[in-house]
Amino acid sequence: MKYRVLVSDPLAEEGIDILKGFCDVDVNTGLTEDQLVDIIGNYDALLVRSGTEVTARVIDAGTKLKFIGRAGAGVDNIDTDAATRRGIIVANAPEGNTLAATEHTMAMMLSLARNIPQANASLKKGEWKRSKFMGVELNDKVLGIVGFGRIGHEVAKRARAMEMKCIAYDPFISKEKAASLGVELVPLDELFRRSDVITVHTPLIKETRHMINAETIATMKDGVRLINCARGGIIDEKALADGIMSGKIAGAALDVFENEPPTDSPLLGLDKVIVTPHLGASTVEAQKNVAISIANQCISVLSGGSAKYVVNAPMIPAEQQALIEPYAMLAQKMGRLLIQLTEGRLESIEVTYGGEAAALPNTKFVTRVILKGMLDPILQVPVNIVNAEFVAKERGIRMSETTTEEAQGFKNIITITAKTDRMTETVSGSVSGPNRARIVSIGGYMTDLTPTGHVVISRHTDKPGVIGKAATILGRVNVNIAGMQVGRHKPGEEALMVLTVDSAVPADAMEEIKKIDGIYTAKHAEI
Repeated sequence: MKYRVLVSDPLAEEGIDILKGFCDVDVNTGLTEDQLVDIIGNYDALLVRSGTEVTARVIDAGTKLKFIGRAGAGVDNIDTDAATRRGIIVANAPEGNTLAATEHTMAMMLSLARNIPQANASLKKGEWKRSKFMGVELNDKVLGIVGFGRIGHEVAKRARAMEMKCIAYDPFISKEKAASLGVELVPLDELFRRSDVITVHTPLIKETRHMINAETIATMKDGVRLINCARGGIIDEKALADGIMSGKIAGAALDVFENEPPTDSPLLGLDKVIVTPHLGASTVEAQKNVAISIANQCISVLSGGSAKYVVNAPMIPAEQQALIEPYAMLAQKMGRLLIQLTEGRLESIEVTYGGEAAALPNTKFVTRVILKGMLDPILQVPVNIVNAEFVAKERGIRMSETTTEEAQGFKNIITITAKTDRMTETVSGSVSGPNRARIVSIGGYMTDLTPTGHVVISRHTDKPGVIGKAATILGRVNVNIAGMQVGRHKPGEEALMVLTVDSAVPADAMEEIKKIDGIYTAKHAEI
């Protein structure tokens, strides 16, 4: 199948070339929302930068879309909720422009401290007014960093090399993590009170819109300097202009604005405001890096893999991947098997993590993989780790997740219980190494099943001849038996038979097996 990818904002040629080696690529920039809606239904992926607004209307029209990629750090121009509901993976390229944005921030801070742009403009007009551009030293000043992610970290490293005192606010970073970088983590109001220079590095969300406003500016030091190379809208521009004109704020440096281009902004007429036209990521290296990153992620998703920087699904940090992935692979297989063993309308799914599995750092990811394994085979809408929870909730399927120290004799165990309006079925699995995962129990009967290929699973009376009759039927239809297991509680009572077979079993053969005297239920499943 030949995939089609639309690139609706300028993207470095290095990224385009990577895509062209895999799929058909159309570069069509400057589209209006209506124009994009008209054509997006023809594409499997959409790649943008900050120019294209990927609205819910666009996403709904993208009936083939599997991936939306942002060649940059932010995704505020993408309706991620709408994409999530549609099962579309959204990813960005946050690391590609980290150093570019960091260095731009430092350039803005130094320019702000020493009035470099103003002095440059003055001298070029033939003036020589040294006293007019008296600056301040950054040494020993307090730098307040709002948002201590990748860029915040890098800014702090450079500021500390200049012997600035760094404090930071970030509700998702521990004090220990910040301290390890020589940065004091403080509440936001304290950061505003103590800082000589404040730089913001947060996304634009409901909680951060106009985070810096007239009220918070009033709590800051007289003569504070503000920098925003993150997102327009974090600083209330009217309040900033008022603060500068009143003398409360000594100066500001802005690379981003609430409306871009900022043709009617009051800040453009103020000498104490340094402005650049959203250049934070505008380096040759950054544009190349983000283009390559988002192109490779796009290809990975279209090929059935995952994206490295998914923003609307639980992510596995790189340091956790080796630990989590064996459990995730097993869990998806277990979910796929379990749904094939049940009958009736699915009402609830219960997942229990036992033993070492209870201590996994990202069980939510594994649980979503389970949902994908269970729901994808039975629903017409595509189900993946992005939309699995949405799909389950929309269909009234209850979901629960618990942990326990008990592992039923194993070092770790995952147990999935599915309840329908007709029955309850349970499957358990365990991981004993990077390449050794087993389904260890089905319906309470012990097994040692490699989770791959075709199986026939039956419940039957534990008596001679039952298994032989089933094997005879399979032989007659040329289905080879690769392995057999029998689980039971007591001799002569109900037992579970698991036959591993080399190919699918014809439906009429399964019906014949079900009619064997002593067999209660029989299912063919492909794991």
